[in-house]
Amino acid sequence: MRFIVIGSGRVGLRTARVLREEGHEVVIVERDGDRASRARSAEFDVVEGDGSRESVLSKAAVERADAVGALTGDLNANFAACMVADHHGCRTVMRIDEDYREEIYRRYADEVDEVIYPERLGAVGAKNALLGGNIRAIADIAEHLQVTLVTVTEASPMRGYSLSEVELPSQARLLAFGKAGEPMGLPLLDESLETGDRVAVLADFDVLDDVRQLLVGDDAAGTFAAAARSGGGA
Repeated sequence: MRFIVIGSGRVGLRTARVLREEGHEVVIVERDGDRASRARSAEFDVVEGDGSRESVLSKAAVERADAVGALTGDLNANFAACMVADHHGCRTVMRIDEDYREEIYRRYADEVDEVIYPERLGAVGAKNALLGGNIRAIADIAEHLQVTLVTVTEASPMRGYSLSEVELPSQARLLAFGKAGEPMGLPLLDESLETGDRVAVLADFDVLDDVRQLLVGDDAAGTFAAAARSGGGA
């Protein structure tokens, strides 16, 4: 898949590195000259300019991108960039640093595909290290919502089923899917779930244990549910 990451500060550059390590194509858009030079030194394809401007995103070939992550510290610039990307049919992810102010989230949530709060990701990473196993929290999206990466095990009741046959709880939805050892991408309903496959799920904290039972089975420790429920205050 092809991604455009707008902003090469701490959040943007780390995100770009993770995507590249997963085997994806990444273009960084950065208006600060020093940051743009650092991104080039890290061997990224960089377009220097204001990522909220359509002319700059055109230089990054936004029409060929699968998704755009507007990850600068400027909320208004991020929103403008997402609107341009949406016009070109891209999936849009927007960074907000307003620390879970509900009115901020609601203002933008209907306009973009995902809103993220990267300042919370350090706590989520620490929680992952403590949990271990086949379930990793990726990000807390809102007060009761979490994106969770699940690895399918031998004990999964859904192993061998196609994605179209997987019935998640009503408060959960499938975001991405990856076969074992391959990059994750958009879920295709005819793909089958096998041991080692990875599934990214957006779910309410209250149904995370049900998701675990479906995709992992009983070999995941029951402490996952309690840890996940405490994640909202991590």
